[in-house]
Amino acid sequence: MGEARKLRYAIIGAGMAGILAGIKLKERGEQFTIYEKADKLGGTWRENRYPGLTCDVPAHAYTYSFEPYPDWDAYYSTGAQIQTYFEYVADKYGITPMIRFGHEVTSAIYNDATATWTLTFGNGSSVEADVVIAASGVLHHPKLPDIAGLDTFKGPAFHTARWDDSAPIDGARVGLIGCGSTGIQIVTALADRVEKLVHFQRSPQWVMPVPQFDYTDADREAFRKDPALMDAIRYNDEYLGAIKRFTDAITDIDGPLMQQIEDACLQNLENSVRDPELKEKLRPNYRAACKRLIYSWNYYDKVQQPSIFVETGGIERIEPTGVRMKDGTLHELDTLVLATGFRADRFIRPAVVKGAGGVCLDDFWAVRPRAHYAMTMPGFPNLFMLNGPTGPVGNFSLIDIAEQQWNYIEHLLDELRAGRARSVQPRAEAFEDYEERRIAAAKTTIFGSGCQSWYLDGEGVPASWPWSYEAFAEAMKQPVMSEFELAA
Repeated sequence: MGEARKLRYAIIGAGMAGILAGIKLKERGEQFTIYEKADKLGGTWRENRYPGLTCDVPAHAYTYSFEPYPDWDAYYSTGAQIQTYFEYVADKYGITPMIRFGHEVTSAIYNDATATWTLTFGNGSSVEADVVIAASGVLHHPKLPDIAGLDTFKGPAFHTARWDDSAPIDGARVGLIGCGSTGIQIVTALADRVEKLVHFQRSPQWVMPVPQFDYTDADREAFRKDPALMDAIRYNDEYLGAIKRFTDAITDIDGPLMQQIEDACLQNLENSVRDPELKEKLRPNYRAACKRLIYSWNYYDKVQQPSIFVETGGIERIEPTGVRMKDGTLHELDTLVLATGFRADRFIRPAVVKGAGGVCLDDFWAVRPRAHYAMTMPGFPNLFMLNGPTGPVGNFSLIDIAEQQWNYIEHLLDELRAGRARSVQPRAEAFEDYEERRIAAAKTTIFGSGCQSWYLDGEGVPASWPWSYEAFAEAMKQPVMSEFELAA
């Protein structure tokens, strides 16, 4: 057995998961630095500032387990307040001074002889670390549509993650391309502000109705005085039960729980939309939850307002004055908004990552992004991912997921800290067994039931955890050490 040693940690990304990793390492007195490409922390909540942005997890449930927050304005919080929360937590726990802003990782190269990683940054500097925590997030590389003439539009045209505050919105004619949760939220936010909003919809969404209400000053004061009131919301049996039922439903697509979800969404459409023509425009031709389920309390109300026009025809091209449809119609616009999502297969890329023996991450991910239980990869020792490929996705808190993943990672880090190993990585055969089982199960989930979504990899396989929430929680309690190779 070797001697205990102090490790040097490099955390990539100062979003939710990177801040979490910093807090956990600081609690243990570890040496770490967080490297952030931007000039501010927050990850997706920093980059997305579009009108109507809210999280689809109740605010009190979208917090670190160790840091409840009494000051939420509403049951579902805005993105701006979530950003404020992460800034507050990073300051409170002394993490902000540990962040090096303006440090975009361009390469991470493993040295077999020293069992260390060298990170190089866009500014030309580099640093050596024993352990790399990749907390780069999933949805941060905007995906732009391949539409002819996009660069010819004479007004402002921008992706929702690059919101242009100077663009004409109030009393203006706005075009919105994209019908995911972002597009739905923007429709609800702009319906009362625009002269006209044309929502170019390739496929409609199933919408699950949810309650929304503001917290009063008295509510917030009560939360401060009695944190148990926040826990009653965070750990509400109905909310936690809904999470578990949802994960059970997506893995048993012909069972009663999925039928309940589909019935609730269908009833919402049938009872909420009055105009028969619009109702059919908004009726999906795929099963509920095949795409990420939309949670909204007011979309169907807003989309029926005279200011909103849902366009379901095909786009021919973008012209200087608007969008030309394939049937010849021209929608004249002042502003064009692209709610076209993100490249969900990037993760730590475009950084060049080379592991043991020079194996390149791009080659390892040639077919699909993949990782053992979403966190580790054979050939990439001492590299750990939070919310990496094939991790749980759905309408529940990624903070909870990251905290459980960190618990798993800590067991592996303890082997390095204690000196029982200089490096740790999953065995190739254990990883391949996991992938084979995961792919087979993923194909049978609701995500694989016949729709196009960002959940699907290049071969059409859902890139997600395909088992129950309880199965995930059980797996995260500790790694199966026989699945790992520990090198002295």
